[in-house]
Amino acid sequence: MKKFLLIAFTLMAFAANSVLCRIALREGHADPETFSVLRLLAGAVVLLLLQLTLRGWRNIRWNVVNAGLLTAYVFLFSLAYVHLDTATGALLLFGAVQVCMVLWGAWQGEKTGPRKLSGIAVAVAGIAILLLPGASMPSAVPAVMMIASGLAWGAYSVRGKRVSDPTGATAGNFLLSVPIVATLFLLSPDHALADKWGILLALVSGGITSGLAYVLWYVIVRDISSSTASTLQLSVPCLAALGGTLFLGEVPGIRMLIAAVLVLTGILIVIATDRP
Repeated sequence: MKKFLLIAFTLMAFAANSVLCRIALREGHADPETFSVLRLLAGAVVLLLLQLTLRGWRNIRWNVVNAGLLTAYVFLFSLAYVHLDTATGALLLFGAVQVCMVLWGAWQGEKTGPRKLSGIAVAVAGIAILLLPGASMPSAVPAVMMIASGLAWGAYSVRGKRVSDPTGATAGNFLLSVPIVATLFLLSPDHALADKWGILLALVSGGITSGLAYVLWYVIVRDISSSTASTLQLSVPCLAALGGTLFLGEVPGIRMLIAAVLVLTGILIVIATDRP
């Protein structure tokens, strides 16, 4: 039960993060570069304070590769998001994550039997029903950036399976990401400061729905297979759609309800196959 609640809370945080990014970037409250810098900076500050309170500075884990993957995910996601419609962006992002993590699991020898494959297929079908009707042919550059963002997040997730201290590791990743993304920000020819809502949204996104949620995600991925972890994330677009209904006044349709049922069913099948 504790594990289920942890997974549910983390996935809801991911969905909330998607809604926050949508409001900030789509409504023009912040440009992608500024939002990314503030998001990573907020996560770094919150996790540094948490780590210093719990275990001290010496227990922070520094990993340049993981920090680079985190930066690539956040920065490329923000840059691509403003040039893609929501459905197309989500399809490209979660498609890349799914491919990356499932292939990684297969390469590592994780067993993916017929039952698990059927669960993955059902969940993917649900996502297709939700997103395909609203998707459009994307421009090449934003599409490549979103796919690269998804691959970076997939790689970041599977590398978390080897992490012994999720809080220290995630704190180190965010702290190392700040100078990287700040350099990219300064080198960017076109950027403008965010308004007060953009700043607030970036700080909440970075400190809570990214920073703290990513610590919990590293706790989760250590104990489940890569294919299960990737399939769990397919619930995020459905949860984000629910968030849009609650906070943005978007009206849910029958397609969303069918998609949610299929995704949830697929996830339950996949989780059931992981039980000893």
